[in-house]
Amino acid sequence: MALKKSSKQLVSEASEKIETLSLEETKALVGNSDVQFVDIRDVRELNKEGTIPGAIHAPRGMLEFWVDPDSPYFKPVFAEDKKFILFCRSSWRSALAAATLKEMGLNNVAHISGGYGAWVESGGKTVPVKKKI
Repeated sequence: MALKKSSKQLVSEASEKIETLSLEETKALVGNSDVQFVDIRDVRELNKEGTIPGAIHAPRGMLEFWVDPDSPYFKPVFAEDKKFILFCRSSWRSALAAATLKEMGLNNVAHISGGYGAWVESGGKTVPVKKKI
């Protein structure tokens, strides 16, 4: 089956529309009260690998619903006047997610170049995630 666009093309197109922060820029924002890190990885990834300090978990499959104030799944954190920095393992999912949120009207959104994998490799601080029962 021939696809009209590959996943690589989608990520490339999304990346042209969004803000991508370098690891250095991102590290400088950890702990900033005007910034909310959003980990969109699967819960199994979080449990295994930890996360960035202060990050909230918003699973990729629910993100648009959590951001939408008209959705029954809306999370008030997304109505706060903050910069939302999304991340996943390698920045592909976060690029697509940031582009979608921007299209929805959440303009103060960015993602991390290289994702959580690059964050860890660069010595970025991580914290374990407590498993929910």
